[in-house]
Amino acid sequence: MITVDRLTRTYGGYRAVDDVSFTCRPGAVTGFLGPNGAGKSTTMRIIAGLTPATSGTALVGGVNYLDIPNPGTQIGVLLDASAQHAGRTGREILALSAITMGLPMSRVDEMLKLVSLTPAESKRRVKNYSLGMRQRLGIANALLGDPRILILDEPANGLDPAGIHWMRSLLRDYANRGGTVLLSSHLLHEIEVIADEIIVIGQGKIVAQGTKEELLKTAGTFVKAGDASALANALTAAGLATTPSGDGGLRTEADPATVGKAAAAAGVALVELRPAEGAGLEEMFLELTSSTQREGASS
Repeated sequence: MITVDRLTRTYGGYRAVDDVSFTCRPGAVTGFLGPNGAGKSTTMRIIAGLTPATSGTALVGGVNYLDIPNPGTQIGVLLDASAQHAGRTGREILALSAITMGLPMSRVDEMLKLVSLTPAESKRRVKNYSLGMRQRLGIANALLGDPRILILDEPANGLDPAGIHWMRSLLRDYANRGGTVLLSSHLLHEIEVIADEIIVIGQGKIVAQGTKEELLKTAGTFVKAGDASALANALTAAGLATTPSGDGGLRTEADPATVGKAAAAAGVALVELRPAEGAGLEEMFLELTSSTQREGASS
């Protein structure tokens, strides 16, 4: 289990992580989403003991990462697939990790096979690896010590569709066997497919968290009319708060039946009326983080 409680990290007057709290439970994949610069990587670095917190705690298995003896056998971490010794071969990198953790060399061969790096590829220097191959090697390194917790930052970067499908199956199987997975990714569809729980962060603060079903269920109703202004006025007059939602539509927390009645009472003809969860994770993510997106965000 990963437990983050009121975690804060400041750099001068800038708060990269601001009073963040969440829990990742065993047997589940937790998706960690947010725009660039939202605080995802900083939070994960604090959990992995690489960046000190200004305040608050981040515990893995109930203890601080730095207090865990031989941590690679308890927590597997992949934060940057390119941060590997470019002059060593893939096999050498795994062999050195195995020696450090006191593991038999047989684990190296097991992990190379698991991540589909061939014997020839394992003997190539990492500087000659593609990004996808480096991701596979990084995942092999994270899994080498047979840990019960995985912390992965953007592990799908550089993977082709077959590689992404492979990674999804790997992590799903890991969680089904009782493992805890914290997974950061900008590939929203992959998070929607694999995640059991989702945390959304923006400007260092948690803006939403819960199970995938809970978050999409609370998305409310999407409605669109030929006369967008008349629709907005009709819903406001009925006491229904709205927010803009993609392609000229509106979102409201009210149920579709209530929205339809309000529009009908005002004589507004609708062209679309549906539960907002039908739009999927992408729309929910963009709306929750609209004020923190670089593209289109006000300065």
